[in-house]
Amino acid sequence: MSIAPTPSNAETIWLTEDRPDVAELGLCVHCGFCLNACPTYHDLGVETDSPRGRIALMRGLDEGRIEWSPRVQQHFDQCLQCRACETACPSKVPYGRLMEATRAEAFAQDKWPRRQRIIWRLIMRGLFPYPGRMRLAGYGLKLYQRTGMQTLVRKTGLLKRLSPKLAGVDELSPIADKPFYSNREAARVPVTQPARASAALITGCMMPLAYPETHRATVRVFARNGVAVNAPEAQVCCGALHAHGGDVEAARDLARQNIEAITPESSDLPDAILINAAGCGSHLKEYGHLLRNDTEYAARAAAFAARVRDVHEYLVEIGFAAPGGRVERAVTYQDSCHLSHAQNVRSAPRDVLRSIPGLTLNEMRTPDKCCGSAGIYSVVQSDISQRVLAEKMEDVLATGAEQVCTANPGCMLQLDAGIARFDGEQRMMTRSTHAIELLDESYRLGDEERTR
Repeated sequence: MSIAPTPSNAETIWLTEDRPDVAELGLCVHCGFCLNACPTYHDLGVETDSPRGRIALMRGLDEGRIEWSPRVQQHFDQCLQCRACETACPSKVPYGRLMEATRAEAFAQDKWPRRQRIIWRLIMRGLFPYPGRMRLAGYGLKLYQRTGMQTLVRKTGLLKRLSPKLAGVDELSPIADKPFYSNREAARVPVTQPARASAALITGCMMPLAYPETHRATVRVFARNGVAVNAPEAQVCCGALHAHGGDVEAARDLARQNIEAITPESSDLPDAILINAAGCGSHLKEYGHLLRNDTEYAARAAAFAARVRDVHEYLVEIGFAAPGGRVERAVTYQDSCHLSHAQNVRSAPRDVLRSIPGLTLNEMRTPDKCCGSAGIYSVVQSDISQRVLAEKMEDVLATGAEQVCTANPGCMLQLDAGIARFDGEQRMMTRSTHAIELLDESYRLGDEERTR
């Protein structure tokens, strides 16, 4: 949203269809309820790094009272887009939508530094949208880890000396495992009772590499509960990271590809489109808004979005079989921002966890406070991210839980890094988990007990 007055008048100039809606900007009454909910305002203590401060900047840009500058952009770049302010806001300001529109205009008007734009095109446009390339990257990571190179690099501190940013990426890297990409894996899991629904699983770009077992657990859990799951081969990255970063045209292209892959015939839609990654789910549910002006895809996008369900949400909605196996473990649950604040799904994951025999849920003091991951934020704004993570880990460790559970791969990677850094007494399991995996474990243990 790079707005500046023209020499002849103060009319704003927009390059994209995504300008922040003036009426939505006007919903903010500057009451300040968002301030306590905002991690960056809490960390920096600067009004322009609060939601209402950023909205004031948007208004100033829109009205031509201020010009775009690196300093103005910094305030927008430092936003985590956790959307906790939306939960706190009595006026229901759609802050996430306004931020995406603002960043879209900045991207369209080429306001990013050249180096940042080159890196974006190489990684976000050249890697993430292509499952084959992501698979190759996964094999490279696996080789890096299995040969002992990663251990050596970390012990010597070489990467930190060469590039702190790359060291941060290395710290957040997942353990490379057998990826989940093939629909054949989903097809091999039989429905264990008469099928009552069909569902398409969104596999995403990172989840098949970082947490493939979460996908496998998802397929098994729903098959047990009468839902036939398939994972269409032609699907691609959902585009959430692109939309959050302002690359809205790339996000639209990816959305169209997914609509074609998952709902090729508008008359033959699955009962549900399942997602186990909160950030992706939030974006998928907004496909209708993303493609609202596309005459060919608008209706199909709206129908697609209406069927998207978070896995916890859908399990509770259709009712799931009570698990029988005991999982003797104390866990704490971290509300992923885009599940709790953007999708308003809070009780369903807890319902799943509380259904598991032997499992104890130790709640944090502020379970819905951001962990500092926010997609690529933990890399590009690492200083703020680490301070936010430090507060989160203090809350996590205070619960006395043995394991932390959440609902988004970015959160899982961030929390795993937090455990490695802050759990000096090694009280917790080193890897976080997803509630669907714990439910799957309970089902498996119950089956084993019955067969003994």
